[in-house]
Amino acid sequence: MTTSTTAPASAAVVSGAPAGTALTSAGLVTVLLGAALPIIDFFIVNVALPTIDADLHASTATLELVVAAYGIAYAVLLVLGGRLGDTFGRRRLFLLGLALFTVTSLACGLAPDAGTLVLARAAQGAASAMLLPQVLSIIQAGTTGERRSRALGLYGATGGISTVVGQLLGGALVAADLWGSSWRPIFLVNVPIGIAGLLLARRTVPDSRAANPLGVDRWGTTLLAVALLSLLIPLMEGRALGWPWWTVALLVLFPFAVYGFARVETRLERAGGTPLLPPTLLRTASVRHGLTVAVPYFCGFGSFMFVYAVTLQNGLHFGPLEAGLALTPMAVTYFATSLVSSHLVARFGRRVVPVGGGMLALGLAVLAGSALPAWPDVSMWQLAPGMVLIGIGNGLIMSTLFRVVLSRVPSDLAGVGGGVLTTTQQTSLALGIAVFGSLFASLSLPGSMGFDGAFVLVIGLLAVLAILVSGLARKLPDPR
Repeated sequence: MTTSTTAPASAAVVSGAPAGTALTSAGLVTVLLGAALPIIDFFIVNVALPTIDADLHASTATLELVVAAYGIAYAVLLVLGGRLGDTFGRRRLFLLGLALFTVTSLACGLAPDAGTLVLARAAQGAASAMLLPQVLSIIQAGTTGERRSRALGLYGATGGISTVVGQLLGGALVAADLWGSSWRPIFLVNVPIGIAGLLLARRTVPDSRAANPLGVDRWGTTLLAVALLSLLIPLMEGRALGWPWWTVALLVLFPFAVYGFARVETRLERAGGTPLLPPTLLRTASVRHGLTVAVPYFCGFGSFMFVYAVTLQNGLHFGPLEAGLALTPMAVTYFATSLVSSHLVARFGRRVVPVGGGMLALGLAVLAGSALPAWPDVSMWQLAPGMVLIGIGNGLIMSTLFRVVLSRVPSDLAGVGGGVLTTTQQTSLALGIAVFGSLFASLSLPGSMGFDGAFVLVIGLLAVLAILVSGLARKLPDPR
C-alpha cells in the first residue's frame, strides 16, 4: 500500500486529517479485519446448514432463522450503530462491537440446541451492527484524497472477498470436523481472531467523533426497525412456515411503516432536528444513484452465494470442502480485480461499473451453460470459467460502488453515510436470499423443475438483474 509521504507504510499518516485521527496503514489493516469478520459470518453458515440440521435436528424454518436472525438484527441496527459511533467515539464503539462479536461467536459455537443458536446469532448480528459502521467512519475521518479512495476501494474488496472466504472457510472447517466438533468451529474460530483484533485496535486505531454529534432519533430508529422487520421476517420465514396470517399482516404493514418513517425524518429535518437518515444526505447525487445500483446488485450477489452453495451440496452432492473450493476461481479473480480497480477508476471513471455488470451477466450465462449439459456429473473445472468471469464482474462493481457512494459524504456524517450504505447492503443481501432463495427452494422440490431446472432459471434471472445493474450504473457520478 503506497502513500504520498516518505514515512514507512506502517507509520503513514494522512495530510489534512485532524490531529490524532489520521489512520496509519496498520490501523487500516486492523479496521479492515473488523469489517471482514461480520461479513464472513453472514455467509459462513451456508455450507454448514446440512451439518447443523443433522446435529441439532432443526426444522426448515429454524434453519432459515439461523441465517435470517443474524441478517435481520444486523440490518435493523446498522444505522443506529453508525450514529452511536459519531456521538460516543468511533474507536470506542469499534472496540465494544468487536468484543461483543467475540463473545457472541463463542455463544454460537457452544449452543446446545437450535433455539439457542438462533438467539446467539441474533445477538451476533447486533454486535456486528455496532462494529461495522465504525470502519467506514474511521476511514472517512482518518484519510483524505487518493489515500481515502484507495482505502475505500480496499474496504469494498474486503466486503466481497470476505463473502467468498466465509463459504471457503466454512467448508474447510466443517469437513475437518476438528476434535469431532462438527460445525461449531465456524463460530469458535472468531474467538482468537477477535481477541487479536482487540489487542491490535487498542494500539493502532485512532479515535474520532463528529464535531456536532447528531444524537439518537428514537422515532426514526423505531420506525426503521419496524419497516425492515415487517419486510424481512415474512420474506425469509413465510414459505417455510406455510404463510401464516401474521406473515401476511407484516407485509401489509411494511409500506405504512416506510411512509411513516419518511414523514418523521422529513419533519424532523425541517424542524432543525437530527433525523436518523437525513433526507438531504439521501438526495446527494453520489448516495442516491449509488444506492439505486446497490439494491439490485447486492440482492443478486447474496442470492447467488446462497443458491450456489445449496446447489453444490444438495443438487450436485459436493462435500462441504469441495463446495467451498468451487468458489476459488471467483475468489482469486475477484481479489485480483479489486486490487487494480483503483487504477481502472482513475483512468475510466464510472464506466468501470457498467462494464462489471456486463461481465457479471456473461459469467452467469456461461456458468448455467456449462452446468446444464453435464448435469448431474458437473465438476469444479466445468464451473470454473463462469466463476472466473463472475469474480471479475464483482471485483469491478463492488469496490467502485463503495467509492462512488461515499465520495461526497462530509466527515461529520461519516457514520450516517456508512450506516446507510451498509444497511442497504445487508438488507439487500437478505432480501435477495429471501426472494430468489425461496423461489429456488420451491422449484427444486421433487415433482417440480428439479435442481438443474431451478438452478438454471434462477441464474438466468440473476443475469437479467446484472444487466439492470449495468444500465443503472450509467447514471453514477464520476468518482474521480
